[in-house]
Amino acid sequence: MPPSPTATLRQQRLGVELRKLRERAGLSSTAAAALLGGPQARISNIEAGRYAVSADRVRTLTRNYSCSDEAYVDALAAMTGGRKRGWWEEYRDTLPSALLDLAELEHHAHALRVAVSIHMPGLLQTTEHARATMREAVPPLRPYEIEHRVSYRVKRQAVLFEGTPTPYMAVVHEAALRMGFGGPDVARAQLDHLLEMGEQPTITIQVIPFGESGFPASGQPITWAAGPVPQLDTIVLDTDHGCEFLDAEAQLDRYRSVIDRMESRALPEAKSRDLIQRIARDL
Repeated sequence: MPPSPTATLRQQRLGVELRKLRERAGLSSTAAAALLGGPQARISNIEAGRYAVSADRVRTLTRNYSCSDEAYVDALAAMTGGRKRGWWEEYRDTLPSALLDLAELEHHAHALRVAVSIHMPGLLQTTEHARATMREAVPPLRPYEIEHRVSYRVKRQAVLFEGTPTPYMAVVHEAALRMGFGGPDVARAQLDHLLEMGEQPTITIQVIPFGESGFPASGQPITWAAGPVPQLDTIVLDTDHGCEFLDAEAQLDRYRSVIDRMESRALPEAKSRDLIQRIARDL
């Protein structure tokens, strides 16, 4: 099978993990290819995510690399299966690839934790709130571009409802609740929607109130996507230049601590609901 010129985030991550295992085993790509019975280019393409490697081949590679962590190996094998098209692929020609990678990551996540300070979490936004925030984009988005992004954001929210809902925890700073995107009516509807979503058994929403001493983050939205095993967790930073995906062990440790500390500064769920209700009444 010839290599594909592009690879999804999930395929890239599988390749990265296989490269880590090879390097920990002290094998060069040439030596690993010899054990597999193929050319060195095959290992390079697998590690770059350009080959749709099979589960059996992944197990062979991990065995060659002396990996004895069965849960980890099973999780890697489950990441194979060719280039199955998710719903996000319909946006391939209209949205940046990083947004498609985000949807793919959320789709496969075993749990999601989000911390935001200015904007509402994307999976908890109403259509009108999402549209209002996108009208503030710099450089400005064309009307059809806004509609593409709004429909994409709404479809992402299916992970909270369809099939087995993904457990979701959001820490929201009070500043985000008071931003007022779209005017009072849109803002009030957004807060009501937040309260409604918080009633779902798999969704937890906590608020960091003004006056809480200290703030253990830079202000950029942070998403923690839990994998089937801790080694496959991913951090997503929403930056001015797009989504940044992090998976190095040191990065995971750092942002796990950041989100844990933010959660510790937040009000309990019941008091968070009370604060959201008070803000909505004041609009």
